[in-house]
Amino acid sequence: MNQPLEPTLDALRNPFARHVAATRPAFLSASLMAVFVGLAIARHDGLAIDPVLAMVTLLFALMAQAGTNVLNDYYDALNGTDAQNVERIFPFTGGSRFIQNGVMTQAEMRNFGFALMAGVVLAGLWLMAHSAPQLFYIGLAGLFIGWAYSATPFKLNSRGLGELCVAAGFLLVTVGTDFVQRKGFSVAPLIAGLSYALLVTNLLYINQFPDRRADTAAGKLHWVARLDVNHARWGYVLIVASAYVWLLTAVALGWLPLLALAALLALPLSVKAARQLLRHAAEPKQLGDAIKLTIAAMMAHGALLSLALILG
Repeated sequence: MNQPLEPTLDALRNPFARHVAATRPAFLSASLMAVFVGLAIARHDGLAIDPVLAMVTLLFALMAQAGTNVLNDYYDALNGTDAQNVERIFPFTGGSRFIQNGVMTQAEMRNFGFALMAGVVLAGLWLMAHSAPQLFYIGLAGLFIGWAYSATPFKLNSRGLGELCVAAGFLLVTVGTDFVQRKGFSVAPLIAGLSYALLVTNLLYINQFPDRRADTAAGKLHWVARLDVNHARWGYVLIVASAYVWLLTAVALGWLPLLALAALLALPLSVKAARQLLRHAAEPKQLGDAIKLTIAAMMAHGALLSLALILG
């Protein structure tokens, strides 16, 4: 598999383009789809979607993920994992390479990351004023997860809690999106968003295989680092199974419309990715196609689920 060229300062002389690229914009589609699921479940429940609130919510979610990405790069530069990662599959694993390739300094990445988080706070305060004060708790939980995922003293991913953070973080995006439209809490977005959040979690999970040796050396002891490779690879299968069993259960119990089963059309992508991971878990350089399939599965699942909720 041919990998894209890593970023260089010569290629990113424009400060605006440089800062946009530092957020890893291609991967912000994960938050975009989580927002779509939240809007879809609100519409499914008969709410009239407020387009202004929806756009600000989307901005809120994208900035939160962008800030998390940038801060993750900063903290991974501090612990040295990205610098010593020679098995990375760019642009999927091993960080953005902005610090390692001299595109931005550690201080610039740190300041940019916290500036993005400050923007999230401002957007959140505006949304609170136009929905309900309880949105504060959703936003606070999301900000804490985004920061504590990599930052000391918590370093949640290093403690084996990274998968839980990702699932909870993207589920919060869906719940928060629905809350802004509904102006109150509901169990509906939790039910609707869980299968998608689990498939996003699998992107983190599979990405940790190429990073495994560097992460272990740096003390990032997530589950892929803690377990033997032959055992760790089955975690991907378990997460896929959990996502689709949840979807089937929710439909069977009448929590989601029958049309939501259309999201099962993404299952073959997950199965193909799982087969490749089971075959090449110990050969990180061979996992590029499996990572792409993981992304395709989560995006297809989210899009089909959103469409089904609107039509259902």
